[in-house]
Amino acid sequence: MSIPTTLADPSRPKLRFRPFKALGHFRKLVANKEDTEQVFLIAEALPSARFYREAKAFCQSARGQELMEKEPWLPSLMDDHDRLLKMPVGSVAHAYVAFMRREGLSAAGLVAESESMNRPVYDDQLQWYFNRLRDTHDLVHVLTGYGRDALGEQCALGYSWGQDHGWMPLFISWAGALELRRQVKVKAPVFSAVRQSQKAGDRASRLIEEDITALLAEPLLAARRRMKIGTPTAYTQAHVMWQSRGINPYDFLGTAAA
Repeated sequence: MSIPTTLADPSRPKLRFRPFKALGHFRKLVANKEDTEQVFLIAEALPSARFYREAKAFCQSARGQELMEKEPWLPSLMDDHDRLLKMPVGSVAHAYVAFMRREGLSAAGLVAESESMNRPVYDDQLQWYFNRLRDTHDLVHVLTGYGRDALGEQCALGYSWGQDHGWMPLFISWAGALELRRQVKVKAPVFSAVRQSQKAGDRASRLIEEDITALLAEPLLAARRRMKIGTPTAYTQAHVMWQSRGINPYDFLGTAAA
């Protein structure tokens, strides 16, 4: 892939802040949490000036330029499981492959989901930045320990907000937490878990600034320590409380129906 030389394509439209439109897309996401397209639509409806300032600053930095040249396109690396499994046992790579296979996910699948919206793709550095955030989302789960259950997804997004300060992850993490409390009548520390994830993301090293190839080869526990990623105690406590009541955190609706 060629390295973009323009920071922002002048033909990029100026996005408008449309919270009610975001709320409509969130309701569709609640109805089907696998409908990833709604996440991208929420992001479009909730542009953040701070997010764009930080994106531009990183793209123009020496570190950003270095990674742009070294890792212009991550999905081919992330989906090469044979290559990743040649990395040391106990590495981030092994944990990532196990996670993706267990969940039936692929980096290419997430790319296809985002491209299915038929939105314009720009040959600029901001596009590379947005793609990199998208393509490292599942690494957030692996590094933090947040699962793909309903609360785990809200916490992963809370962590992402602490890292990148976009309105979308902030909105979904809190709206999702409210929906969880509405559906599951157990006073588990849902809000505490989301707030803890946001603080953790703010405190930790920024994932987007990592050399992903080198990070994948690193021992998982060592990477967590180096990046200052804390232990998700409130998230774990919520799971324990639900399970003690016979509620499966990965199947709230199925448990309710039963």
